[in-house]
Order: sequence, then structure tokens, then C-alpha cells
Amino acid sequence: MCFERGRMLTGNIQALYHYPVKGLTAQRIDHVRLNPAQGFPFDREFGFARHDSGYDPNAYKPLPKTRFLMLMMDERLAGLESHFDTETWRLSLHVQGKPLMAADLSTQEGRQETETFFARMFDMTADEMPRFVHAAPHRFTDVSVASEALMNAVSLINTNSVKAFGKKIGQEIDPMRFRGNILFDGWPPFSELDLVGKEIRIGDARAKITLRTRRCAATEVNPKTVKRDLPLPRLLVQHYGHADMGVYAEIETGAEIEPGAPIRCEGV
Repeated sequence: MCFERGRMLTGNIQALYHYPVKGLTAQRIDHVRLNPAQGFPFDREFGFARHDSGYDPNAYKPLPKTRFLMLMMDERLAGLESHFDTETWRLSLHVQGKPLMAADLSTQEGRQETETFFARMFDMTADEMPRFVHAAPHRFTDVSVASEALMNAVSLINTNSVKAFGKKIGQEIDPMRFRGNILFDGWPPFSELDLVGKEIRIGDARAKITLRTRRCAATEVNPKTVKRDLPLPRLLVQHYGHADMGVYAEIETGAEIEPGAPIRCEGV
């Protein structure tokens, strides 16, 4: 499956993203070091847990994504342009380029200010106020409930798959809807879905594809218009017989990677 018409699957990294705060904006990065079993650096390490999430900082356990503020249930989050500084823990929020608020989440005052902001944004009562949480080395990834290994997997999106899907439905689809860590091109559409269990090279890093990414209603939200305008999971099933777009991979040998680096399949 690593060959297409006798040629090895070879493409290139287009862009790298992490999502420090679950549910908030992607942050593009120029380069990153991937290490074995450590996940994508700073990806989903922070979040806003719902008041009844069951989150306990003294006895952490993986929680379903619905226990946090997130796009599938809270699409208005897509209207916020956010940036979280992973060193200072300073969060800034903008709407259409205009500053909305900024707070230092390393302080109790900053956390309370931000929690109050989101409670007001979603018309929550004082008893329903979300809570800013951080549980490193744990991550609030969607697949954290499956296993620790998957919690630390990186997500890859083949942009040729997204383009082919868009042509199939007659709509241009922004690949950012799928909130992946590594966007790449050069592989045939959906070829990545057949590589579960296969090893790939991401630059000089070695990884194993472990799971196809099943899509939820969060992908229905247009990241630019903040509207639910395309039922993408249903359309995937309708046209392809599955709701999968992208894959998860576990890093086996670490390396520094950057856009332009090759991504290729290692198996036969």
C-alpha cells in the first residue's frame, strides 16, 4: 500500500499547527521537534472544562471531549481569534482583528477573568462557569480516552484528500476544519487511510500510523464564517462509505521537522 503505480508514496509537509487550548484557534509554527511517545508539543495541553466535567487535578483521568468547551457543541468559539503563549500562559482574544481581552492564565485573577468571559459568552450561570485546566503531561485530545499512546499521537491531514472531497461535493473545503497537526500533500487522495499499521517518515522522524480519524460535527463549522454550513461527516459517509478524514500516528524515532520536509511511506 506504500506504492502508487509502482512509485513510493512521497509528499511534503505543507504546514504545522498546534492547538494549545482545546477548542480555540490553531497556532501555526515554523518547526517542531517530535519525540517518541510525547505527542505534538503543547497540543491540547490546556482547556476549559465544564462545571460538571468530573475533572480532578489531584486524580487525573481522561475525559470525553464533551466535558470541555469545544467546537462540536460551542461553534461560537470559531469566531474568536486566539493566541496562547505557552511560556507565559498569556491568552489574547480578538474578533475580526479587534482586541477583545487578554489575561495571564498563570495567575488566579487571570484565570477567573477568562472563565467569567466564557461563561458570559455562552450564557452560563455562575454555577455553570467553566474552569481553566492543565494536566501535563496529559493532553485533552479527542482520543485521550482510547489510550495513553493515542493521547500522544499526532494528527495528519492529506490536503489532496480534502481537495478530492471538495470536488466530490462541489464545494471548496478549508483543511483547517479538520484541525490537524501536520498538513501535507503529494499523496493520492485517501491513500493514508489504508496505511494503518504501516511506518512512515515525517522528515527524519519515524512514525507508525495507528488510527483513521473519524470526524464529528465540529467539522461542520466554517472556521471563517463561524456557521454550520456543511454536514461533512454525513457527506463523507454518503460519498465514501465512512466518516474518516486524516490519520493519527505515533512517533517512534524523534527528529526536528519543518514545512517542506518530505513525508513518505516506509512499508511495502
